Amino acid sequence: MIELPCHSVPAHRTPWRTWFPTGYPGLGSLTEHIRATGHGRWWADRPRNPRAGAVACAGHVLLGGDPRVLAPGALAPFARSYVAAPDRFLPLLGAAFVRLVPWERMVWVREDTTGRTAAPAGTTVRPLTAADTPAVRALGTDLSWLAESWGGPAALAASGHTQGAFHDGRLLALACTYFLGGRYEDIAVATLPPARGRGLARACVTALSADITTRGRTPSWTCSRDNHPSRALAAATGFRLVREYVHYATGAAADPAGRGQRLPAGLPTA
Repeated sequence: MIELPCHSVPAHRTPWRTWFPTGYPGLGSLTEHIRATGHGRWWADRPRNPRAGAVACAGHVLLGGDPRVLAPGALAPFARSYVAAPDRFLPLLGAAFVRLVPWERMVWVREDTTGRTAAPAGTTVRPLTAADTPAVRALGTDLSWLAESWGGPAALAASGHTQGAFHDGRLLALACTYFLGGRYEDIAVATLPPARGRGLARACVTALSADITTRGRTPSWTCSRDNHPSRALAAATGFRLVREYVHYATGAAADPAGRGQRLPAGLPTA
């Protein structure tokens, strides 16, 4: 596939808007996030009148269009990613990568944001600013994924879309808008392991949800079906389940002959 300059993609026009509709929670905010932040990439089988396309940000990929116009090697840029695509793409995905693992996902929304959890004693929950960039970096590599959709710690800290819990000047937990849409903001949250179990994540989530509501949008939440702590936190902070779907964790690109891993048993092939 050919990578396209972001400014050249008329995402509001057919076929792009058909392949990647906006105004939905979860990954439905991904293309809008790229437009708003400039962080992400667009791909197509050809620069004009595309028949198939892709959009990618922070390791998440959406595919749309006609998979028959693509060879397995065309998907090589999406190795070691999380790919969401219509079922008709599954044979192509199975041929494109040496490993393809289905991963069940859940999408939640929070309509009522009147409740806000107080910060634990000795802890301050507040919005992050550009001055907090070193604190975000200090979270370490295990939590660096939180900033990927914004392009790094500096952009996340300065985004105006993050709430953090601080104790003695140290950032212990944060909740941030991961994908910024026009109707929904899909959030992410994490806490340093030694600080877990103190209610910090809950306080950050409710504070961020209040901010999102003030901006006229609805908070959404996406997690793996088997991530029980995340599901429990979503439920505890007022989110309700609205949708489930499957995306696919890809391995390395297959060899040029297109020999990938066979689809796991039970997956649809069309």
